[in-house]
Amino acid sequence: MASALSNGNIGSSTQPTVSVVTPVYNGERYLARCIESVIAQTYSNWEYIIGNNCSTDGSLTIARKYAAADRRIRVYTNDEFCPTAERSKNVTLRRVGSHAKYIKLVFADDWIYPECLERMVAVAEANPSVGVVGAYGLLGKHVAWDGLPYDRTVLSGREACRSRLLGGDYLFGTPTSLLMRADLVIGRECFYNEDNEHSDTEACFDVLRTSDFGFVHQVLTYTHEEEGSLTSRSRRMNSYLPGFMHDLRTYGPFFLSVTELADAKRRALRNYYEFLAHSVLRREDAEFFGYHEKKLRDLGFPLQRMRLARRVGALLLDAALNPKRTFENLRRRSPEPGESR
Repeated sequence: MASALSNGNIGSSTQPTVSVVTPVYNGERYLARCIESVIAQTYSNWEYIIGNNCSTDGSLTIARKYAAADRRIRVYTNDEFCPTAERSKNVTLRRVGSHAKYIKLVFADDWIYPECLERMVAVAEANPSVGVVGAYGLLGKHVAWDGLPYDRTVLSGREACRSRLLGGDYLFGTPTSLLMRADLVIGRECFYNEDNEHSDTEACFDVLRTSDFGFVHQVLTYTHEEEGSLTSRSRRMNSYLPGFMHDLRTYGPFFLSVTELADAKRRALRNYYEFLAHSVLRREDAEFFGYHEKKLRDLGFPLQRMRLARRVGALLLDAALNPKRTFENLRRRSPEPGESR
């Protein structure tokens, strides 16, 4: 398929150019599948930038093989190893040229369906105010990021962010599930906050301060969730709770009233202690509690051990009175990305 499309002429089409971007570090197991999903797009005017983060496996060889067969694919190796995914994303994004109108990040262990670019670009082109386009996606075996009424394809940026901060459905997905307008990304030294492991959500809030949110009611992407992946680690640690509180602290003053923000913070903190109390009963390890203690301290809410102890005591009392319900609660899955409960 790669050789069949090797004559693609970037920029000559009346279609706007989409820069697809994949940072990769030791991703040889899934990289070929990822690249082939881009090549298989029904939308033809794309370029593909693969940023090799000093991989020590066969990732670079795989990427160069595809680049040799299709001149729309360009491969770069970072000058030095980027220790975080956020930094690697930023370094690769800096390779995008000013000719691009849209940017589509696709992680090396993810992939996109053939109509992904076509459907997302159509929404963005029909609605010039849209800066970010999302869609349903497969998160492992489950369809994620649903909840928006089917008759709505555009939300104002303010509405989308207020809904999220007030506990509404999480629609921002992951970087793989989003298309962004390039002029909102290019030129920033660090588009993704390198100190925030959920910088993708933060980036959405930032961009939607001045643009609107579009949505395609179709499964267009696949996000890998194998044990050991970043998504699985986030789920195990439930890093989404401190991530949500970070967004409240950073963007709540912009999108919410003073009263709404105060109420939202109280709910988020109550949810956090409820989660930690269940974690005590599940006997999570020291690394787990050390992680959350640091996160709470960094957010300005040092862990209140007496409050946690009281909540654990309440759960134990409830367990004695309602053992079946308590057992089901302890087995309850971790939240999806972005959920605050």
